Amino acid sequence: MWLLGFNGPSGFSARSTAEQVTEGVDGSGLTAIVTGSSNGIGIETARVLALRGVHVIMGVRNVNAGKKVKDDILQKIPNAKIDVMEIDLNSQESIRKFAKEYISCGHPLNILVNNAGIMAPPFTLSKDNIEQQFAVNHLGPFLLTNLLLDTMKKTAEDSQKEGRIINISSDLHFYGYKEGIRFDKLNDEASYNGNTAYSQSKLCNILHTNELTKRLKEEGVNITANSLHPGVIATNLLSHSSLLSWFNTFAQWVTKNIPQGAATSCYLALNPQVKDISGGYFADSNQAKPSKLANDEELAKKLWDVSLTLTAPK
Repeated sequence: MWLLGFNGPSGFSARSTAEQVTEGVDGSGLTAIVTGSSNGIGIETARVLALRGVHVIMGVRNVNAGKKVKDDILQKIPNAKIDVMEIDLNSQESIRKFAKEYISCGHPLNILVNNAGIMAPPFTLSKDNIEQQFAVNHLGPFLLTNLLLDTMKKTAEDSQKEGRIINISSDLHFYGYKEGIRFDKLNDEASYNGNTAYSQSKLCNILHTNELTKRLKEEGVNITANSLHPGVIATNLLSHSSLLSWFNTFAQWVTKNIPQGAATSCYLALNPQVKDISGGYFADSNQAKPSKLANDEELAKKLWDVSLTLTAPK
């Protein structure tokens, strides 16, 4: 669909931009957190949500970089409502501090975009001694979502507006380990492969979304959760990947630009077409079909339980 740019059932395609998929949407009165919003598609996601009137909280590891992005957005959108808060998904302590400060400020929360992530670094442990991609790409969003869920539930009830949780995954989740998740080898440096571990973490994003959806529906809460593939985008996410040289050669033919890469995130955050849709996997602002493992309910439940253990307060 990318090369030809055919529109899907939503009326959008891989060529659609974040501004196009949110055109005409009034987001005033809504509050969103966008993690990883100081670079790549995170910047564009924050900018377009702010453009539509959403109060955007930029969750960033580098506050100075975040403030620069905020200033750049305000130059273009003087009336934008943007705040910058520090969060390092490599540290559960930092995530807990962010959530505590956010809740203490009394902000409502309608939209949570778990955008931050890393791709294929050399084997590294997080500050909590967990393989870094599993920690940053999955456990970080998992913990942050759980810590902020009561705030989202209260906001949805008080505002009578649907809350939306968006998890950034990738079609690379198709190319992970045969068993899906190597629970017994999460920290095994000897068998570590950066690209495969990345695929594992992206599978986790979908499984997390599906199990979360199940639990939200059981509670009867007016909050949806969806995951997405943003497309192949030539950003600094690829800095550690062995695929970088290939992308540099063929980027103009197979990659999206930043406004196109942020489109599906913004579509899921604001577009009325996805109201009441939860547990979906999207690409190019249309529903897509994930891998068989991504729909494994038992695997999703096991991942949830393991994740609770790994993020339990020390």
